[in-house]
Amino acid sequence: MPRWPLVVPLLAAALLAVAMLWPDGKLLAWACAAALMAAVLAAVHHAEVVAHRVGEPFGTLVLAVAVTVIEVALIVSVMLGGGADKATLPRDTIFSAVMIICNGVVGLCLVVGGLRHHEQTFRIEGATSSLAALIALATLSLVLPSFTTSSPGATYTGAQLAFAAVASLVLWAVYVFVQTVQHRDYFLPSAQASNEEVHAAPPSVGQAWASFALLLVALVAVVGLAKVLSPSIEAALEATGAPRTVIGIVIALLVLLPETWAAVRAAHVNRLQTSFNLAYGSALASIGLTIPVVAAASVWIGMPLVLGLDAKDLVLLLLTFVVSGITLTYGRTHMMQGAVHLVIFAAFAFLALVP
Repeated sequence: MPRWPLVVPLLAAALLAVAMLWPDGKLLAWACAAALMAAVLAAVHHAEVVAHRVGEPFGTLVLAVAVTVIEVALIVSVMLGGGADKATLPRDTIFSAVMIICNGVVGLCLVVGGLRHHEQTFRIEGATSSLAALIALATLSLVLPSFTTSSPGATYTGAQLAFAAVASLVLWAVYVFVQTVQHRDYFLPSAQASNEEVHAAPPSVGQAWASFALLLVALVAVVGLAKVLSPSIEAALEATGAPRTVIGIVIALLVLLPETWAAVRAAHVNRLQTSFNLAYGSALASIGLTIPVVAAASVWIGMPLVLGLDAKDLVLLLLTFVVSGITLTYGRTHMMQGAVHLVIFAAFAFLALVP
C-alpha cells in the first residue's frame, strides 16, 4: 500500500481538530479545503481496498452506508444548531443528493465510459430494481407530503411521518438483502481480462481492516471539514443573494465527493455495474437512513419537518426518473444518454440559483 493513503486521513483529521479549536483564518480555510479534497481521494482508495477484499457488491455498500451515516449525523447536527430555520434542510439535502446522483454522477459516468469504451453494459435486473426502490422512497418522502391534507403545508402528521420513516427503512433493508444475499448476481460486474484490478491478488485481512478504519477516519474528516467550511460557504452564498436551498446542494455535493470519484473511476475501467451500485445504492441509503433519523430528531426536539417539494422540483424529479427509466431499459449505454442526464443536472443547478 502506498504511504499517502495512510498519512492523508490522519493529517485531515488533525487539521479538522485544529479548525474546530481555532476556526478563524482564511489560510486555515484554504488548508481545510485542500485537506478535504485529499481525504476524498484517500477514502476512495481505502474503499477500493475493502471492496477488493470482500468482493462486490459489499465493497460499494460499505462506502455508500459509511458516507450516508456520516451525512445523517451532519444533517442532524445542523438541525439541532439551526432550529426552525433548518426545517427544510433534510428535504433540500436529500433532493439534492438524488438529483446529483441520478443526473450528475450517472451522467458523468456514462460520458466518461462512453468516450473511452463507446458502449458499456450492465445488469438490467439489478439497476431497474434499484431505480424502482428509489422512485418509491422518493415519492413517499419528498412527493406525498405536498399532497396530503391532514397537516398544513408540505408536511406530514406524526403518524404519517412515522409510516414514511418505517417504510423507508424497511424498503432499504430489503434492497440490501436482495443485493447482498438473495440476488447478489444481479449486482455483480462482468470481469474484464484487461482490467488488472480484477485479477490482482486481494489484500490481506489485516490490510482490509486497516483500510476500513482509515476509510472511516477519512470520511469523518471529509464531513467534518465540510461542516467547518460551511459558514464560509453560507456567507459567500448570502453575499451573492443565492436562495437558502443552495446550502443543501453544497452539503450534498461535498458529502458525495468520495462516491462520485469512485463511480467515475469504475466507469473509466469499464465497470459500469459498479458505478451504478455506488450511485443508486448511495441514493437509496440517503433516503432510507436519513428519513428515519431526521423524523426521530424532529419529534425529539419538537421541530416541524418540511419534506414536500415545490412544483419546480417535482417536475425535475419526474423528468429525472423518466429519463433514468429510459437509460436503464436495454442494459447498454453510450455517451448520448450521459449528455441528457448532465443537461438535466445543469438545469437543476441553474434553477436552484435562479428559481
